[in-house]
Amino acid sequence: MRVLCCEDDFERWRDQARDLLIQGVPAHAVVWEDESNPQLFAAEPLSAYSLPAPTLRVPAALLAALKSASRYRTAGRWNLLYRILWRVVKGECQAMLAGDPDGSELQRRIKAASREAHHLHAFLRFHPLPADPDLDYVAWHEPAHDILASTSMHFAERLGRQRWLIATPRDAVWYDGQQLHYRQPCPPDWRARAEAVRGKDDALWETYYASTFNPARLNRKVMQGHMPRRFWAGLTEGKLIPVLLSMARAGSQKDGQADGVTGKPGKVIRLASDKAVASGPATAQMADKGVPVRDS
Repeated sequence: MRVLCCEDDFERWRDQARDLLIQGVPAHAVVWEDESNPQLFAAEPLSAYSLPAPTLRVPAALLAALKSASRYRTAGRWNLLYRILWRVVKGECQAMLAGDPDGSELQRRIKAASREAHHLHAFLRFHPLPADPDLDYVAWHEPAHDILASTSMHFAERLGRQRWLIATPRDAVWYDGQQLHYRQPCPPDWRARAEAVRGKDDALWETYYASTFNPARLNRKVMQGHMPRRFWAGLTEGKLIPVLLSMARAGSQKDGQADGVTGKPGKVIRLASDKAVASGPATAQMADKGVPVRDS
């Protein structure tokens, strides 16, 4: 049994997998250790080979699928990818399809990683750093899978030349206004900057969230399906959510946002029937027949 380590890097794993295929090493004869869960025996370098390299034909769609699935963080993730790669190279093309046990697990991991990327885009909260000469914004996030490197350009395309930093417990990305810098593991000073603003108050955003929260349409199960509880601690509005949910359970669904608007000035708009009664019997009869009543 060969024990390898790719340091959770897809490009390095791909090079190792190509060498194994060339040497004809089957999937059951190799195992990759995880950085967080090392094997009993230490990883060993691949031995050099001098035989002519055979021609390997790997579908481009398979490589793309393997790369997407590699972002799914779980023990033994690289072993499944090589097993599927080995089977496809040997002619079992169904190994990458959802109807196959390995292919089904591959597709499940791809979907989970894609959903986690959506969570990053939706629940990341940047905090401004007006006094920092090197950064404009910083954010801390705790994704369940390794999706930071592949999804960070989303923010670079939207924030222009603003300089920002996103740090996670495993890695980090720094955008200097022109180029994206990815680091794994996360440098300690980058992590310190991001953790300093974790859960920091933002009065404007909190007011906006509390004002748009509609308890009359609350569905706790659906809400937590779209906004898992594990993200609440890192959200600016996270501390408001339990309070708003408690108010909804206490019956505020009936009143909506009445508490927030009761003391605000506004204009009273009278109903057509009230206006008709105030104007006299004839006008009231017209209103009863559905004739429009003009507001004088």
